[in-house]
Amino acid sequence: MSTSENTCAPGGYREVLKIAYPLIISTASFSVMQFIDRVFLAQYSSIAIQAALPAGLLAFTLCSGFMALAGYTNTFVAHYFGSGERTGCARATAQGVWVALFSWPVILALIPFGRWLLRIAGHPADVLEQELVYYTILMLGGVSIPLGAAISSFFTGRGDTLTNMYAQIAGNAVNIALDYALIFGRWGFPELGIRGAAIATAIAGFVPPLILGVIYLMPHLSAEYATRAEWRFDRALFARLLRFGTPAGLHLFLDVASFSVFVLLTGKLGALSLAVSNIALSINTLAFMPLLGISIAASTLVGQYQGRRQSDIAERAGWTSLRVGLIYMGFMAATYLALPKWYFLLFSERGGGGFALEELLSIGRWLLLLMALWGLLDTINLVLAGALKGAGDTRFVMWYSIAMAWGLFVPGSWLVIEVWDGGILGAWAFLAFVIMVISSGFYWRFKKGRWKQIDVIERQTPLPPANVGQEGRVLSD
Repeated sequence: MSTSENTCAPGGYREVLKIAYPLIISTASFSVMQFIDRVFLAQYSSIAIQAALPAGLLAFTLCSGFMALAGYTNTFVAHYFGSGERTGCARATAQGVWVALFSWPVILALIPFGRWLLRIAGHPADVLEQELVYYTILMLGGVSIPLGAAISSFFTGRGDTLTNMYAQIAGNAVNIALDYALIFGRWGFPELGIRGAAIATAIAGFVPPLILGVIYLMPHLSAEYATRAEWRFDRALFARLLRFGTPAGLHLFLDVASFSVFVLLTGKLGALSLAVSNIALSINTLAFMPLLGISIAASTLVGQYQGRRQSDIAERAGWTSLRVGLIYMGFMAATYLALPKWYFLLFSERGGGGFALEELLSIGRWLLLLMALWGLLDTINLVLAGALKGAGDTRFVMWYSIAMAWGLFVPGSWLVIEVWDGGILGAWAFLAFVIMVISSGFYWRFKKGRWKQIDVIERQTPLPPANVGQEGRVLSD
């Protein structure tokens, strides 16, 4: 196939980029928002920036499972849309919203557990005090995370990623404005420091689902998809969403939880290591979140073509999405290697914990080098895991991720940091090794093609055999 054909064919670069670029922009805007938030906190107080990363990551960890479960609505919408069943898109979205609402009391009940985890982490008392404030406020507004994931799935699952992009950018813009006002006490608002940053995030989190919810109920969508009529609780579809979505939720929760343990462990390596590691991870959000956008695009396209019983095109879309992700991450990795001083300069005044720029760079250059390496490997992990989840292969993703995260990553990190005294460089090198192992497994699973047999939505006839394409020709496995 020529380059032009590969670009324009279903599942080719043009189709992937059409779906992916609004998602990349919306997740990039979130990355920029988080990055600016961290820069604001770094300029406000060295204690605030040290507290924000572990506390924010813990809050996201405890909400992430509900987000992934509600967000698995995206796969159902994609399959229904691909099969031509329009009202199924609305019915699936409604069940995702019910999942989000049912998760709210559970999220609130988890607040004491998270505060206990922060207290036993062994961080300095002044850092812990601000961690508790930041974490608690984020959790109080935590329902916005699964709620946004559910409602946005109606749009992304149908390939309408532009609407989602505009809503996300609006929410992130509100967050940045409120961050500036509430952290520093501008425009007549009180100076609240890290408390203000948390309040800004909690308020702004409801902006995207509110915008998308209003659009969802508009007459033109209601006429085509019955969005106003399908708010009812559908026991059978809700159970099916739980069946496929729960493994996706557990996968993300346990994956993020293992990384939270890693961050908490690195907090014991000394002030300089903690400051450099937190800065490097804050820098990493610039690359990580857009990769999630590409992962969602892969999940959407694979789901849509599986819904149409076109497994060969679904496979092509998955590989094309991976190539797009690697090109993007390759660019970001190049900036890590070429511009380390520029990145750390943004944090070196107060966010560097009182350390000079050269002290931060003495370790930071090596961390950015390792981050460039494991960023490329993590691209395989994120994109192909998204493709597998779009096909409904959530059980493999869950069990494999649990084995890698809690059978290898967590105990290995503890050994490297606590027993072998490998320091921050040893810890990060081990992280790169773990990501290499994980990405190899997802690459193998997607290439084998067993996911082609899975049927996510109810059908009257089963899918054709995995090795037979839409035109009856034999496909290579």
